[in-house]
Amino acid sequence: MTVRPEDRPTRRVSVVDTTLRDGEQAPGNAMEPDEKVEMAQRIEALGVDVVEAAFPASSPRDFEATRLIAQTLKRARLATFSRTTRQDVEVAVEAGGTGNHEVQLVATGSEIHLEHKRGITREQAVREVTDTVGFARALGVRHVSVGIEDASRGSDDLVRALCDGALDAGADCVILADTTGCATPEEFGALVAKVRAWAPRPVRLSTHCHNDFGLSLANAVAGLVAGADEVQVTLGGIGERGGNTPLEELAALLAYKGGQYGLHTDIDTAGMYEAYTALRRVIRLEEPRNKPIFGRYAFGTTAGIHQQGILSNPATYEYVEPARFGRERALLIGRHSGRTILRHLLDQLGVGTTDEQFTELYHRYITGREGSDSEDLAVVRDRLARELAGG
Repeated sequence: MTVRPEDRPTRRVSVVDTTLRDGEQAPGNAMEPDEKVEMAQRIEALGVDVVEAAFPASSPRDFEATRLIAQTLKRARLATFSRTTRQDVEVAVEAGGTGNHEVQLVATGSEIHLEHKRGITREQAVREVTDTVGFARALGVRHVSVGIEDASRGSDDLVRALCDGALDAGADCVILADTTGCATPEEFGALVAKVRAWAPRPVRLSTHCHNDFGLSLANAVAGLVAGADEVQVTLGGIGERGGNTPLEELAALLAYKGGQYGLHTDIDTAGMYEAYTALRRVIRLEEPRNKPIFGRYAFGTTAGIHQQGILSNPATYEYVEPARFGRERALLIGRHSGRTILRHLLDQLGVGTTDEQFTELYHRYITGREGSDSEDLAVVRDRLARELAGG
């Protein structure tokens, strides 16, 4: 499917990739600085606007990764994560400089976090945000974003006070985080709409959604429809607990449905799978079987009814086109495959059979096959060719 420039939706979505930090929140996924540099280059090549490198103040490795990535990025902006303390900001600026660096501060955005995590008052939370934003600006940082943690559970009074304080101090972006993944699209969209009214453009409004209910993509899109400009994503949705909004799912949805939302991204959809494969290699992540876009069998089927349709016209069962995302279609042979796929194999081999021979082959290769595993079409075709050739 080719989208002509004149048909392109009207509003471009800014994409922030947080794989290098959020991916490390999942156990066992720590990356070395050189591995982060490799992934930063791959992520930048996909066309994202911002690459969040690390939390520089958290460890010497994160500091070094930030320093190296700051020297590596050619087009995308570098972002770093900091608590609302001057010390964290100083370390972030030392590692990433000020020229192409967005300092992202995390603010305490719900009463439950104020009381049980931080042990501070609302006034103290607002004061530390305004002080740290002002400090970052005084250091020469041009772009300061304030991420309101647990905003989806915060009261309007608290979220409004944090927004106002951040913007008055010089922040140019507010990030609304559904930190526990508890929001529904209706709830998150309503939150974004409220904050959009409090923080009109050119202030950027960003979403950071978690996938605990499987709603991170739906919530991010609801936020965009309600007025957000930007989405924070990760490759494969990797992140703590259920993960984050997946880059590939957002890009795919807007590639096909962006017109009805009036939204588009500039993400290179064909290059995402290669980048994800590299990420899996680096963090030793097992290949998922049925994950959208990136799953091993996302574009594969053993169902005979589906195979019959796909062999006639792939559009019968493929709305999302595999080649558009660097993938290949897989027709797999299993006990649920039908007669059509066997005839297809025989036609490929240029072999004719009697009805009796065909029935016997169908039983051995399809309905009567041993074990539960399915096999790729090419594997079965080679075996069938050898048998029919007498080998």
